[in-house]
Amino acid sequence: MIVDDEPATIHVVQVFLEDAGYSHFITTNDSTQALDIILKQRPDILILDLCMPGKSGFELLGEIRSDPLLRYLPVLVFSAAGDAATKLHSLELGATDFLPKPVDPSELVLRLRNALAFKAYQDQLAYNDRLTGLPNRQLFLERLSWTLRLAQRHSKQCALLQIGLDRFKQINDTLGHEVGDKVLKAVSHRLTTSLRESDTISQLNSGQDSISLSRLSGDEFMVLTSEINHAEDASLIARRLLEAMKLPLALGKLELFVTISVGIALFPQDGSEGSALLTHVDLAMAQAKLHGRNTYAFHSVETNTRSFERLNMETALRKSIERKELELHYQPKVDLNTGRIIGAEALARWTHAELGQVSPAQFIPLSEETGLILPLGEDMLNLACQEAVKWQKIGCNLPVSVNVSSMQFRRGDMPSIIRSALQASGLQPENLMIELTESLLMENAQSNIDMLRAIKNLGVQLSMDDFGTGYSSLSYLKRFPLDELKIDQVFVSDLPDDSGSAAIVSSVINMAHGLGLKVTAEGVETAAQMAALKSDGCDHFQGYLFSRPLAPPDFAALLRQKAHRSSITHKLSIAS
Repeated sequence: MIVDDEPATIHVVQVFLEDAGYSHFITTNDSTQALDIILKQRPDILILDLCMPGKSGFELLGEIRSDPLLRYLPVLVFSAAGDAATKLHSLELGATDFLPKPVDPSELVLRLRNALAFKAYQDQLAYNDRLTGLPNRQLFLERLSWTLRLAQRHSKQCALLQIGLDRFKQINDTLGHEVGDKVLKAVSHRLTTSLRESDTISQLNSGQDSISLSRLSGDEFMVLTSEINHAEDASLIARRLLEAMKLPLALGKLELFVTISVGIALFPQDGSEGSALLTHVDLAMAQAKLHGRNTYAFHSVETNTRSFERLNMETALRKSIERKELELHYQPKVDLNTGRIIGAEALARWTHAELGQVSPAQFIPLSEETGLILPLGEDMLNLACQEAVKWQKIGCNLPVSVNVSSMQFRRGDMPSIIRSALQASGLQPENLMIELTESLLMENAQSNIDMLRAIKNLGVQLSMDDFGTGYSSLSYLKRFPLDELKIDQVFVSDLPDDSGSAAIVSSVINMAHGLGLKVTAEGVETAAQMAALKSDGCDHFQGYLFSRPLAPPDFAALLRQKAHRSSITHKLSIAS
């Protein structure tokens, strides 16, 4: 870019540089408009006259260096005043080099070439991703700042599209990081080619920088569009990118199908600041992954609200676990024949000062997603063992059942954690039952058998929870060292009217008894359900028909009241 108040000088300088092979020029003889042009056109280098009316080159140079986006723009200044004071002042303001007027063509070309070569070297180091050759995060952030500033100034819309590779960690873990790097290079080439060749670009903005692709980090890429007319323009780009990834990637002798998830955030609808747009586009990409991957999703206020609520809940849950504020409630397990309480299931409950009583359906999945289930599960196991010892002191020697999550089980140290809880509380092992879901046990059945045996060798009981909702193999079921099957409430709720559920429940009970297992039915709420289960020979039940989960003092009071002689008939007569 050349800025000089004399058009003749601009013409002469441009001719000199054209003779040297330069071909792309931005020129103006109005210094008051120069800064706006620089911000919009983003030249690689600026040739600036110092002595101009309206706004001097000194003033313009000061404005350029005070703008973070222009701080490192190479500026060659020239002036008819070649005295030492003028040179020194221009260099103090941040000029890259000084040339006297009249300009010597050879010197001009040499100094320009040197300045551009150094800039290219700096840019390569600072702004390019070494693996893919794409612009890196730093350059992307600068481009984003440029784009938003111009979009705001000219009331334009623009879009951010964040691209994440689906299951890339699995590729790295299975095939190694060397293959992972090859995948990233191949994906970057595929995406770049797609954007370059796509008709989508011609539907949007014809400028060469209207759409740019960058690699942020890891397996995440970002597309920035400098101008769109409608939100649909952004979805056109997203669909084009998804289409480009349908064919397998050829990596030597290896072919891999790699899909992507794309999040979209729009300016100014989804944020007027770069930080807000980056947060929202990340949330949108996460939403695309939640929707099944290999798709795209726009940011929405609802998504953002839910995400912030989740973040607040995660923070509150983390603090509550650290302070050991969560507690256990206990739901009685009742003998169907005698009506006596023969045990209890421990269920985590969380009451927060600001959030109120938080449903387990909210905080248990959250704790599993964030890894908080590990300290939470250990705390709950210790609490349950301690509470069962307290029951013994009031004359009630009952086993307590504790649920173990898949993350706890997979970590491999469950036997030692159980042993520590038993030793710390003084609870006898036979008074502890560990409940594991059917889907967890069948996930890696062969290797799980060894873990189950290690737990069983401690002397505790084992229960398969939610039976009937997974895909148990009977060949494995007979090899699991179980004591109990629990029939999921989805089958119990349809009793006795639904013949299909009735047949399943009856079959499960007979099969379990054939394997020497006790059977407990969950979610029993009506006398008719209880009667159907009893006629099928079910051993135990839990549910609101007898009692909701109770806080420790209330459960202890129930034990005292019933004194092991509670009956369903008595319970129903009180309720009526």
